Amino acid sequence: MKETLFKFFSLFSVIRGYNILLVIIAQYLTSIFILGDQENITNIILDPYLFIIILCSSIAIASGYIINNFYDNEKDLINRPIKYNIDKVVRKSTKLNLYFFLNFLCVLFTYFISWRAVLFFSIYIFSLWLYSHKLKKILFIGNFIYSILTVIPFFAILLYYKNIDVIIFVYSLFLFFIILTKDITKDLENLKGDFTLNYNTIPVVFGEGFTKIIIVSIIAINIFLVINLIFNFNEGLMYYYYYFSLFMLLVFLIKLIISSSKDDYLFLHNILRLIILVGVFCIALIKPNLF
Repeated sequence: MKETLFKFFSLFSVIRGYNILLVIIAQYLTSIFILGDQENITNIILDPYLFIIILCSSIAIASGYIINNFYDNEKDLINRPIKYNIDKVVRKSTKLNLYFFLNFLCVLFTYFISWRAVLFFSIYIFSLWLYSHKLKKILFIGNFIYSILTVIPFFAILLYYKNIDVIIFVYSLFLFFIILTKDITKDLENLKGDFTLNYNTIPVVFGEGFTKIIIVSIIAINIFLVINLIFNFNEGLMYYYYYFSLFMLLVFLIKLIISSSKDDYLFLHNILRLIILVGVFCIALIKPNLF
């Protein structure tokens, strides 16, 4: 029983179940408070087609994490020894079998929606594999593609509702730059392992100083986007989140300037994760009176 439980937690770590849970919550909140404005909450939550889309998104993301874990095995041994020891409890062969099974399930379930859904998720699954296998090792392209792949599940529900709302694109752009900053910051945090294994990340190729300049530039763009959101897309009580994000980004910039160790970069990484986490639940602030 104890061994089975430990394998479960190991698999949960491999697929990063906490991230998947956050995506599920974000997709439902987006459907309720932004896209499905003509329906009541119960109808949205009980919508079987929306459920399948969110389920398929979760399955695809889980399989993406599995294949990424498979290719990052050596790097994790150096950068994250504790996580490596937890993840290795599940054998590589088991991970690969689960990877193919999850992809099969994802494509199978999308047949209940439409052929467009099958095409969308098939391309998404292939893109996740291509990123893990090849693209992540390409300088800057890897960071860029990772950020796009992280945001794409939200466009699945956008296509389902066929509700093209400008705020979705602006907010997605803000989220994209936060994720991009987080991924480059993670490269600073993982510099030792990336350098040892000859990964062509920005810190390895250009050094920490130039990497910080790139991060500052991206943060400057995001500060502009936040200000734009405050003045032009100030719906409901979302301005609370916008001001929170603005404050945290300024804290991030100050801390970035004086950071030099792995622990410093881990702290910066967690600031960005906090912005994303708070942002997910603050989606409800767009229509606070809906409940």
